[in-house]
Amino acid sequence: MSKIIIENLNHFEIKSSDNHRKVIELIHENLIDWMHACGKKGRCTTCKMIVKEGMENLSPLTAREEFFLEMGRLNKSERLSCQAIIEKGAVLIRVAEENKFPHMVYSE
Repeated sequence: MSKIIIENLNHFEIKSSDNHRKVIELIHENLIDWMHACGKKGRCTTCKMIVKEGMENLSPLTAREEFFLEMGRLNKSERLSCQAIIEKGAVLIRVAEENKFPHMVYSE
């Protein structure tokens, strides 16, 4: 069982018995609007998430994530939701400030 908790969306919880899924797929399947300007291809950083807890439950960094980390467009506590696969357990994430939609209501 995997679980994604989105801290600044009122601790919204997504539970899945299907492990090894991309985080953004699970988010979208639960009807949450999450930015992804490049169409989930790892070409931008608009889908980035801040991982507060559970980084060990995600797949290793992809080549695209390493590229953006080296460029300074990601930091060590951030992952691309279109690249990160939840493998097991729970992750606590936040929507990055610069990637928030104006039509969504976020909590703190």
